Amino acid sequence: MELPPLVEEWDRDLRSGDPLGFPGYAAVLDEMAEESVRTGRTQHVVVIEGRFEVLGGSMGVVAGEKVCRAYDRAVDARLPVVVVTRSGGARMQEGMVSLIQMGRTAAAARRHARAGLLSVALHRSPTTGGVFASYGSLCDVRAVEAEATIGFAGPRVVAQTTGTEVGGRSHTSATAYAAGLVDAVVAPHDAWAWVEAALGHGDAPLVLGPRGVAPTDVEPPAAGAWGEVQRARGASRPTGIEVAAELCRSWTDLHSTDPVTRAGLASIGDRRVVVIAHDRKAGDGRSRPDGFRLAQRAIDLAGRLALPLVTLIDTPGADPSSDAELHGVAGEIARTFAALAELPTASVAVCVGEGGSGGALALGHTDRLLIQEHAVFSVIGPEGAAAILERDAGKAAAVAPKLRLTSGDLLELGIVDAVVPDTTAAVIDAVSRALDEAQPGDRARRTDAASALALSDRVVP
Repeated sequence: MELPPLVEEWDRDLRSGDPLGFPGYAAVLDEMAEESVRTGRTQHVVVIEGRFEVLGGSMGVVAGEKVCRAYDRAVDARLPVVVVTRSGGARMQEGMVSLIQMGRTAAAARRHARAGLLSVALHRSPTTGGVFASYGSLCDVRAVEAEATIGFAGPRVVAQTTGTEVGGRSHTSATAYAAGLVDAVVAPHDAWAWVEAALGHGDAPLVLGPRGVAPTDVEPPAAGAWGEVQRARGASRPTGIEVAAELCRSWTDLHSTDPVTRAGLASIGDRRVVVIAHDRKAGDGRSRPDGFRLAQRAIDLAGRLALPLVTLIDTPGADPSSDAELHGVAGEIARTFAALAELPTASVAVCVGEGGSGGALALGHTDRLLIQEHAVFSVIGPEGAAAILERDAGKAAAVAPKLRLTSGDLLELGIVDAVVPDTTAAVIDAVSRALDEAQPGDRARRTDAASALALSDRVVP
């Protein structure tokens, strides 16, 4: 992969001393024409590029200083940063002077983030040690080149210090992606195109992959509320991520281990946004703890970059399994609500299918909450309500109307702001209008008003 040419290269004259008096190191420094990191800027971004050919890309005092200066110049110029890592870690010949650069570079990365600026990482092979465990892992979106070695300690170090071979269980681009440590695995010839899309300078449409032939629902839905539940769950009905693919002109995935909750740095028309979407057709359609953590990451990113947030809700609820319980699903739902409550930018949610309980509403505490005409939103699924109220889940059809879960019911109760026709074109139009009109804080005004409407004027004796 070739990076675009720099219009300015910075700090080429910086040179390290020999802080430890390490045997033979002074001679090496005398022969070095360049350092292990190159910094500078193109027309649009600041670039921090690791160079493995220089002492294994190791980070010594010069590399740390150059990285810190690059981040701070990016803050001054209001520019995003692209970090290209290729390093074996800290420079042993500089000892602890090298190691303290981890803290310095991590702090510089955080200063850049707090300034509301985007950072993008591209990890090349190898990416290990102090670079990976400092500024290299602090970027907003991260990709790794296919077949790269990536990890805190290199595989040889692991084997010789622990006596255990990693054996493909870790330290590869594939294992890093499977564990949710990076957002994408890219081929070298596609790497810079991925970077450009992440920066918002190029288009990369959301590709869903094989979805199968859309099935035809076997029976027509029943009348009334239960029929609306059946329509919302219809096998051929587009789910949140499928609506996102039509809604978003460009999409850079924010990846997690949860297949149900998806998030991306996206473009809707000419507007840069962050989108979170459910994929009801993945697994059982229920969000797991890691999915809520992904949502929190996306919400935080929208707030820091001053971007609006769009969520597309379509899930029967959160995963209630023992595994989810032990991984703190309730706390993650709570933290997602709190993140949305504190979001400083405008937010819009659309329920495009089934909204089930707090696991769905955790993405709906937004400045505008819209619902498609034949979608539903409920405090609990009708089957669960029937199991509690009637001790028989089979009575779900009879219980459904009592929950007031249809789009018309929810509009009357003041829970939603508007009902949107059941077409993707209508969703695109409604989201665009809502983004123009929504103001941060409307989320609290709507929920407060709906709560006030529901309060009784009866006096308790």
